[in-house]
Amino acid sequence: MAVPSIPLSGGDTSGPSPRGGRSAVSSAIARAAPAAVSVGLLFAAWELYARYGGVRPTVLPAPSRVFGQAWENREALMDNAIPTIRATLAGFACSLSAAFLFSALVDFWPSLRRALFPLLIASQTLPLVAIAPLVVLWFGFGLLPKILLVALVTFFPMTVALVEGFGATEKEIGQMLRAMGAGRWRVFWLARLPSALPYFFAGLRISVTYAVVGAIFAEYAGAAKGLGIYMLNAKNNFRPDLVLAAVGVSAALTLVLFGLTVLVQRLAMPWERAAAERGGEGRQ
Repeated sequence: MAVPSIPLSGGDTSGPSPRGGRSAVSSAIARAAPAAVSVGLLFAAWELYARYGGVRPTVLPAPSRVFGQAWENREALMDNAIPTIRATLAGFACSLSAAFLFSALVDFWPSLRRALFPLLIASQTLPLVAIAPLVVLWFGFGLLPKILLVALVTFFPMTVALVEGFGATEKEIGQMLRAMGAGRWRVFWLARLPSALPYFFAGLRISVTYAVVGAIFAEYAGAAKGLGIYMLNAKNNFRPDLVLAAVGVSAALTLVLFGLTVLVQRLAMPWERAAAERGGEGRQ
């Protein structure tokens, strides 16, 4: 007669561990706590100084006033945020595609690096304040100049990160793949591209913080709607509370894009998360 097996108390069980879930939440809260405390202290000091420091609201409004005006004018803010988001995403997508294509060409033909990298470096020395009106003058007041300016400020960090990442591939891996009959494209796809992913996401996080700034500068230079135009009109009407409200919206948009890049990195590189978890368990 067969005896049914009874799992021991320390055996493996299916399903997520409640203790592990609680520890993950606790770890996330512990990581976020210092930033939350510092931001809270900053807003508290700002509020106290604006209320009791003898500063006029037309010079430095309190955070409570900024948040209140942002809520009251939420429809206008969102109406102007949509063109900025559209220009940011379109420009960033074009920049990302161009950076990947250019870095791959440089990896296949290193002579292109010596020929074109000086031009890329020179493009980063152009002041955005000066070049934005010219781009608007050349390409009009539509979406195109905003896409070009966003691409201009985000292309270089991603390109440099990808080129450096391709070059960081271990030579032994490429030699082993070639010994197994893999061609140049196969080596690139199986070895050089995965090795470049950490560098790529580092450059992506840097670039995404510039993308919104580039779109707003383009709107300053000439646009019908957008957060840049909203800030400019609020400044001309002596409404610093609305200017800061628009700044808060642009900062929130930047943080959302930054968080999305972190999420995409975790999905694209699950082995790094597993290594980090093993390292955390080893330190405990």
